[in-house]
Parts: sequence; structure tokens; C-alpha cells
Amino acid sequence: MDSQPLSAAPRHQPVYIVDGARTPFLKARGKPGPFTPVDLAVQCGRPLLMRQALDPTAFDQVILGCVNVVSEEMNPARVAALRLGMGAQMPAFTVQINCGSGMQSIDTGYRYIRDGGADLILAGGAEALSHAPLLFRQSAVDWFAELNQARSLPARLKALAGFRPSLMQPVIGLERGLTDPIVGLNMGQTAEVLAQLFNIDRESADAYALTSHQRLAAAQEAGWLQDEVVPLFDRKGKQYSRDDGVRPDNSLEALAKLQPVFEKPYGQVTAGNSSQITDGASWVILASEQALIKHNLVPRAVIIDSHWAALDPEIMGLGPVLSSTALLQRHGHQLGDIDLWEINEAFAAQVLACLQAWQDAPFCKRVLGLDDALGRLDPARLNVDGGAISLGHPVGTSGNRIVLHLVNALQRHGLRRGIATECIGGGQSGAMLIETL
Repeated sequence: MDSQPLSAAPRHQPVYIVDGARTPFLKARGKPGPFTPVDLAVQCGRPLLMRQALDPTAFDQVILGCVNVVSEEMNPARVAALRLGMGAQMPAFTVQINCGSGMQSIDTGYRYIRDGGADLILAGGAEALSHAPLLFRQSAVDWFAELNQARSLPARLKALAGFRPSLMQPVIGLERGLTDPIVGLNMGQTAEVLAQLFNIDRESADAYALTSHQRLAAAQEAGWLQDEVVPLFDRKGKQYSRDDGVRPDNSLEALAKLQPVFEKPYGQVTAGNSSQITDGASWVILASEQALIKHNLVPRAVIIDSHWAALDPEIMGLGPVLSSTALLQRHGHQLGDIDLWEINEAFAAQVLACLQAWQDAPFCKRVLGLDDALGRLDPARLNVDGGAISLGHPVGTSGNRIVLHLVNALQRHGLRRGIATECIGGGQSGAMLIETL
């Protein structure tokens, strides 16, 4: 048989980040907040689309990350696209990979455009953790089912006699969602595991948390977030213009007084050095070179590459080490070649463990396959304007926000190259390498 020539590898086209916006991140305060996920996505997307010199119907598709979808907004990407006036013909779908959902929306759009399947995509994340549902216990579900199936009066009376007030005690859905079903640990407990593995002490975690608040407060005061954050307006006309979880007057003394939450009484992880439960949304506009020319768009950054990795759920917080190192190796970079880093601050101990892992020679040899420790990541290059500890972690949104903010921070400082990365509940991680233009 004659040999056939091998077909040429497909040519990948560059993918540009044109613009983006996010809402303020609003701290959940023990009751449903004023906005659902779609409310947040629409109020974030409307001003972003209005400032573009193109019609909203010009997009090829809409992709939205969302984890806690409310029942009235199934496939929130499609509901948001319609409410944004993007047309009945606009394809839209929702992606869910826990804490990485907002980055997954960007990555999915990036791959569509890179491979020639689309030219213009709106990719975002939206989450209203304050709207996480209260759930009936299984015993209550069984009781309701028995009552519903009872057809005769005696059967109904028998079912009613089985009622107990304890059946009405709800389960907080968010608590279940933040507990890994494989290893039986909640996310805070996985951070405690890392603190033990890498000897992260309470003082170091609190000091990191304090820095996060100080950096976010400084960024707000200097107005560095004004172009990134678009205000929200609730149905009563109240305006929300700033991330409201930041505590500029925080101190190490105040943080030290907080009790451990997940491993009492000797744990390291407290409410003060953990990410905050919040509501918020973020969008970025992705475009091909053809779309830039057609719509006269000015690109701000180009997506160079992305990588997703997985590991044992018990140590899920180390995920950024795996996904980011793979990117560095693929492109021949060292830690110091990256001008700015965004590592989502799920927990202070988790971020510090990642930094320690890169400096740990046995870990780098055994887990990363390196000859020696990768090195030290300069803290001055990491989360320069704070992170989820000070502004919050709406899980479906955070991966999108860190990419958007990385672009803004790089441009503000006149820098070129950055990596945004996050750990993902369930034992995964994502990382994205971008360069400004």
C-alpha cells in the first residue's frame, strides 16, 4: 500500500481579550442577597456591551460559569443572554467545574476561537452564594413521598402520624456543596491538611490575610478598580459600588482572636484567613483577529495557553502548583519570568502551601518531576490588589475575575506576562497564561 502524506497540523489563531467588567463582590449576610446569578450577570454585562462599538447580536455565543444555579434560572447563560438583548438566535450555555467555572468559560471560548469555530464570544461567571438553597433531610423527603402516595384516608392518617418536627429542620445546601463526597472533608479541612503538610503556622496565615485586606483597601482608595467594577442597583434603587467585605482597619491582633472554624480547637483556618462567601459576576470579551478588524476592536491582551490538572481531593489546594508548573515548562519559563500572578485565595494556608511546595525539593522531584525545587515566587508579584480573602469568592465567578484583574494589573504596571490560577474543589486546578499588548 502506498504511504499517504500526513495532513498538516491545524493552525491555531490568536485569541484576544478585548474588554471586561465585574460587579462589586457583596458579602453574604445570613439571608438571600438582592441579586440572583442572572441579575448579577445582566447588570455586569449591560454596561460592558453598551461601551462596545458593535451590536450585542454580533457575538457568536455566550458561555457562563455558575455553580449554584437557582431553579428559576436554569441555564443562566441563556437567560442572561436574552435579558442582555443578544437575540433569540444567540447560543448560550453554562459550565460548571466548581471554583474554576469562570475560568472554564474563558478557556472554552478561547479554544473555540483558537480552532476557528468562532470569532467573538462573551465569557463570564456569575454566582449568588447567598441564594444557596436550604434542603430537606432525606428522612423528610421520604415522609413527604409516603404522604403523597397515600391514597386512602387510613393511609394518610398513618403517614401524618409519622410526622416529627425534626423533619422540618433544613440542611444548608452550601455546606454540602463545600464538602467533598469522596474524602469527606470540607474545603476548610483540606486547607488544614496543607497547613500540617507544609508547617504553615497561624501567624503566617493571619499575616497573609491582613496583607490581602490592606492591598484591596489601597486599590480601592487609589481608584485602581474603577474601570474594572461596574455598580449594581437593586430594585429599591440602592447602589452597590465597592467590594464590601474588605476590612481596612483589620489587624493581626484582631485576627488572632478568631477561633478555628474547621478543626477546633487547634486548627489554623479561621473566618479571618479564609475566602468570604459572596455574590458577584464577571465577564470578558474574547475575539479573533478577524473580529478585531471587522468590529474595529482594540485588544488588551492575548491568551497564550491554558492548562488543567487534577490531584487527590484531600490536598486540592495544591492544584495551582500543578497546573501553573505545566504552563511554565511548556513555554520554557521560570517563576521569575512571570511578571504578575493571581492565585485565587481560597484560604491563606492554601496559598502559602503552594508557595512552599515550589520551594520544596522533594515535592518538586516526586510530584512535578523536576530535578530540584522550582524556586521562590516573589510575594510582591502575587495578588497585588488583594484577593478572595478580602473581596470574596463567588465560586462560579472567581476564575473569571482573576483573569480580568490580571490584565488590568499588568497594564497598570506596564508589565507583560501573567498567570492566573485557582484550586478547585474536588481536586482540580486551572491556570491561564496571558500577555498584554
